[in-house]
Amino acid sequence: MNRYQRQMLLPTIGDEGQRRIASSTALVVGCGALGSVIADSLVRAGVGRLKIIDRDFVERVNLHRQVLFDESDADEALPKAEAAARKLRRINSEINIESHAADFNPTNARQLAQGCDVLIDGTDNFEARFLLNDLSVSLGMPYVYGGAVGTMGTLLTILPRTLKENSPWEQSGVVSPCLRCVFDEAPPPGAVATCDTVGVLGPLPVMIGAAEAVEAIKVMVGDWANVCRSLRSLDVWANVSREVALAKNLNVDCPCCAKRQFDYLEGDSTTRAVSLCGRHAVQILPQGAAEGESDCAACIDFQTIAKRLEPDTQVTVTPFTLRAQLPFANGVVRLTLFPDGRAIMQGTTDFSQAKTLYSRYVGL
Repeated sequence: MNRYQRQMLLPTIGDEGQRRIASSTALVVGCGALGSVIADSLVRAGVGRLKIIDRDFVERVNLHRQVLFDESDADEALPKAEAAARKLRRINSEINIESHAADFNPTNARQLAQGCDVLIDGTDNFEARFLLNDLSVSLGMPYVYGGAVGTMGTLLTILPRTLKENSPWEQSGVVSPCLRCVFDEAPPPGAVATCDTVGVLGPLPVMIGAAEAVEAIKVMVGDWANVCRSLRSLDVWANVSREVALAKNLNVDCPCCAKRQFDYLEGDSTTRAVSLCGRHAVQILPQGAAEGESDCAACIDFQTIAKRLEPDTQVTVTPFTLRAQLPFANGVVRLTLFPDGRAIMQGTTDFSQAKTLYSRYVGL
């Protein structure tokens, strides 16, 4: 335990807190900008077991903000989960690190969360976050939510109500709204900016990821009173920070934590990927889009998405489709986007690759 001496000197941690950290298991979903900072911090803090899941691979455009990776990882196009695990094992060989180069979805979410003590958000889309939220509430497991895009970051720690009042935080009189108490529904495709369309300031994910790691450590040591249950936002360029207290904002009609409807965990509200036979293409069907239809009650804004994509790629917009060639690895994938958010990604048959590109350039 000598390597953690400086951490154990903190009265909020001490010997007992360090033992609790060492006996804890954390699941980090997404190991890009946020996730690599979170994983690095927890490994150095001495978490006993760390599970990492990420569906993407390392590219040079990642290196200005994804601190666990280097040029050799990008040159080899290593899966981020595997590249991260290699680095983390060199940082701390005494802990158990599991890497999963896979898509996080309803088919594997429960299995990945098995035996965990805290769920930590390193993702870049609301669909994955709502899936994590469903998992948190259904299993009675704390969830640390974070996001970073442009110069704006957000953070929220969720200590979910279990309705059984047998969780340690509820026994301490502490509970917080879930993510769907705060954001009732995921924004429609194209409504939210992504790092690939508006950029991201490199130090921002370091700041937000470090804050997420702090919240996870509070959960591990069981310091429920000091877990931050406010929605925090920070614009690091404009020097503006906001904090909205949510402790008493439990939504009595929340579909998730009140009505126990786990739409994302059951797969009812998740994006589907369908292989198109003979086309070397994948069709992406986001929530609310129906296969074979291109009409919708609230169509996405092609012009907004086109502005994000230009001038990096040529975009063609008609009343019926948006078309663009998206750079990926050593080639391109041709995107055809329909008004309801449905898309055909031609040039790949890999579901994870197709969903990654959709999330990057359109947004989930």
